[in-house]
Amino acid sequence: MPIAIHGRIFNESAKPFVQSMFDELAERSVNLLISESYQNFLSESGINYSNASFYDPTDGFVEADFMLSLGGDGTLLEAVTHVGKNETPIVGINTGRLGFLATIPPDKIRENIQELLTGNYEIEKRKLVSIESETDIFGRTNFGLNELGIMKTDSSSMIVVKAYLNGDYLNAYWADGLIISTPTGSTGYCMSVGGPLVMPTSDIFVIAPMSPHNLNVRPLVVSSDAVLTFEVESRSKNYLISLDSRSKVVDSTVKITMKQALFKAHLVKMPETNFLSTLRSKLNWGLDVRN
Repeated sequence: MPIAIHGRIFNESAKPFVQSMFDELAERSVNLLISESYQNFLSESGINYSNASFYDPTDGFVEADFMLSLGGDGTLLEAVTHVGKNETPIVGINTGRLGFLATIPPDKIRENIQELLTGNYEIEKRKLVSIESETDIFGRTNFGLNELGIMKTDSSSMIVVKAYLNGDYLNAYWADGLIISTPTGSTGYCMSVGGPLVMPTSDIFVIAPMSPHNLNVRPLVVSSDAVLTFEVESRSKNYLISLDSRSKVVDSTVKITMKQALFKAHLVKMPETNFLSTLRSKLNWGLDVRN
């Protein structure tokens, strides 16, 4: 099978490194399967490639040996929806900004492609959330790697999210919304609302309220085999539901059930990277102006 490639716009400074990646793949006669949106950008930027065909992610989940994601974490989240239940291993190449998932820097692209093609890598299996409801909200991409978000749609009134854990009543969250995060998503939206940082292969989900009205409400860690159900009360009669970077406005009568997806995201981990070093570098841990 080919190597699939999906990406976004990159800075001019990254262009030589991206071209070197395609050169390396061409030298090894690797067949490429490029997303149609990325094909358009590559053509505009003057990147040369060969042995390529193209895919539309709405036609079905991509089948390939690997998926190369060139961009930031948002690009990799899109790549997860492109491969879906096929569990194609995803390589995160960072041509964007802050990246907890896309960890390969531009100047290491060619080197890491060589590592990939010689089998010098590991696979981390990351949990996904999936949702169900009486309304078909996200179609076949009803899953996310980072989080499920339930949020208000207007700028004034908070919403009430009634949460049930394995059928038992948990709490009514008076807040701007609720984030239910995977371990992978702990460094995303969950972190920005005060949730804990979690080792990415942990067997948990984190329920974190957004701007709760009651200050004694705190993030809650639950088992990853939990089934969570949510009912929403809203003055606007609707609310916003999101899976990673995708969102839809739904009627407040729609109930949402969330649980762990039946498949996982397979992320390629190169030998020189690990989660702790990524935390230190991205969050500037240990840095002090006095040093």
